[in-house]
Amino acid sequence: MSAIGLGAWQFGSREWGYGSHYAEHDAFDIVHRALDLGINLIDTAEMYGFGRSELIVGRAIADRRAEVFLASKVLPILPLRAVVARRAAGSARRLGVAQLDLYQLHWPNPAITLTEQMAAMRALQRSGVIRQIGVSNYSLDRWQAAEGALGGPVWSNQVRFSLVDRRPLKGLTQWAAANGRVVIAYSPLAQGLLSARYDAEHRPTAMRANTAAFLPENLDRARLLFDALREVAGRHDATPAQVALAWVISHPNVVAIPGASTVAQLQRNAEAADLELTTEDEHRLADAAEAYRPLRGVAAVPSLVRTWTARRGHRQ
Repeated sequence: MSAIGLGAWQFGSREWGYGSHYAEHDAFDIVHRALDLGINLIDTAEMYGFGRSELIVGRAIADRRAEVFLASKVLPILPLRAVVARRAAGSARRLGVAQLDLYQLHWPNPAITLTEQMAAMRALQRSGVIRQIGVSNYSLDRWQAAEGALGGPVWSNQVRFSLVDRRPLKGLTQWAAANGRVVIAYSPLAQGLLSARYDAEHRPTAMRANTAAFLPENLDRARLLFDALREVAGRHDATPAQVALAWVISHPNVVAIPGASTVAQLQRNAEAADLELTTEDEHRLADAAEAYRPLRGVAAVPSLVRTWTARRGHRQ
């Protein structure tokens, strides 16, 4: 499995604003170029675009299935055995494959016992529908409990992990490395924040414009982190985004699944796998990330309301 993968959340998801041309043409080019470059981990989910992402990925890999480590996720609204079996069959059908390399429970569901959920996944594994069992957005305790309920390895845990969300470092990554498990980092660039391309006067559009991370105040607060990313990037003839990806995958047993809006971006992501950060680089990034204090939660609500109101007024 490649250290840099390809996240397919945006495939078929209209909220990203890419449109039908991206879904019907660009996504195919991105997947094919990824495989050409040795990126074999492609991650999707049934909830991405309500199945459209899986359909797009399936068509894109149709002639190259053997090159792909294919991962998808089930939305565990009612993760009983019969329900999970039907949903896995639906994902395999949309993807056009007989077997998924990795099938993951997308979110914890405390209303259904882990024993029942893992029994559903174990049945799929034993029947050959899936190769490996994974989870997503699980704490370390819950990941370990899932293994106990399964009676075998829950091979991976897909979590949000980046320079601005370093919670997996508090035990999760260490346990994975010590036990031969894998942490799959999603949003490793914090939805593009760590590209260091934005500031209060130049904010992203579409879905990201309505998130707290891209509030003008938070972009101002991120300037020192952006400076650190640019400084390290300059020492390696790289981009800030490549530095941010290299930081994530520098941790043992961690892989990253950034999205890509273009083939060029996909190629830059792939190059991050060859970037080796120095100890000095890592300290510089860690210090800058620790100093970053964005508005979050309730504290961000007034600014979000002002931003939404201004956007509506501009459209009118």
